[in-house]
Amino acid sequence: MIKTVDLFAGCGGMSLGFQNAGFDLAAAFEFWDVAAECYQKNFTHPVFRTDLSDTETAINQIKPFEPNLIIGGPPCQDFSHAGKRIESSRANLTESFARIIKAVRPKYFVMENVDRAEKSKAFERAEIIFQNAGYGLTKMVLDACRCGVPQKRKRFFCIGALGKNDDFMRDILISGIQSKETTLRDYFGDTLDFEFYYRHPRNYNRRAVFSIDEPAPTMRGVNRPIPKGYPGHPNDACPITENIRALTTLERSLIQTFPATFKWCGNKTDMEQMIGNAVPVKLAEHVAIALTKYIKSEEQLETNKEQFVNWLIQSQNYSQRSASDTLSRVRRADKICRIDGAPDDFYCYSLQRMSEYNKLSVSVRSQIKRALFLYNQYISQYSFTI
Repeated sequence: MIKTVDLFAGCGGMSLGFQNAGFDLAAAFEFWDVAAECYQKNFTHPVFRTDLSDTETAINQIKPFEPNLIIGGPPCQDFSHAGKRIESSRANLTESFARIIKAVRPKYFVMENVDRAEKSKAFERAEIIFQNAGYGLTKMVLDACRCGVPQKRKRFFCIGALGKNDDFMRDILISGIQSKETTLRDYFGDTLDFEFYYRHPRNYNRRAVFSIDEPAPTMRGVNRPIPKGYPGHPNDACPITENIRALTTLERSLIQTFPATFKWCGNKTDMEQMIGNAVPVKLAEHVAIALTKYIKSEEQLETNKEQFVNWLIQSQNYSQRSASDTLSRVRRADKICRIDGAPDDFYCYSLQRMSEYNKLSVSVRSQIKRALFLYNQYISQYSFTI
């Protein structure tokens, strides 16, 4: 199990998703007292009420856990569609997250935020910190409704791995995306006692009545009843009747894919805010499962390469040193080519177009080509999937 620490943990949506996927949650950090209390009610590991803008203190608290993975979603109000879209001091917490990653140096990290965060100045600064620390980055906006969540909620994920190429996880993430949006009926079946419901719009130019045969709109941090005199909207799923109501707090938490057994605390306003701020559990789980697949594929790839050395010694009569040198040339090609996997035709074509490769001497290029030929022969002989 991969030891994991959650930063800006909120009430625990991200933690629960990764825990469900088999990750070992060792600690969490959340500065808002109510959210930290809620987190504490639902998890057995400690939650620290630390101001993560104080990166030196945070780093000293996190390092003893020796996490292999750090996850977290720095506060996103200053990037959100609901806000004024002006970055303020809270956006600096994205940079704080990056500085903590650089100092603690987990093998992997996962940072989550609203979709607009990718274009922010704060993330631009954080990305430079990640890259300078040696992390390859996979950046992608995922829509929760295509990841098993009955809600249209676009979120930006930046996944980092030490010493890896950029986009190292893109194919795995894409392969798990559903072609069909998840509706409330898909997720809840026949357990709901309503067909239509009201969700208060930001302004009356937007619809407010939705059907359970579509994904829910994004759960926000407020939940208002139908106001008197609501004018209706031509795109409402049905006209307002006495049977139409707003979702309850519990229903909103279930749409965020929290389990019904999740323990909430605080007043109604606090609960609604925690639910609206949370990462949907199933969305976090989707990313966690993809990361697990990647880690397992890397472990298999590393095993294959170690066995490649044995094959060179036993089948090709190489000495231990020559076999190790051959493997080093394969690794060097991987680093230059920045494509993980078997050295197929596309790999070799890409490698030969790299300026770094073409700057090498003719003899070194020849040695690399020979190493790749042998590695490909080894893979083909044993029918490995890489």
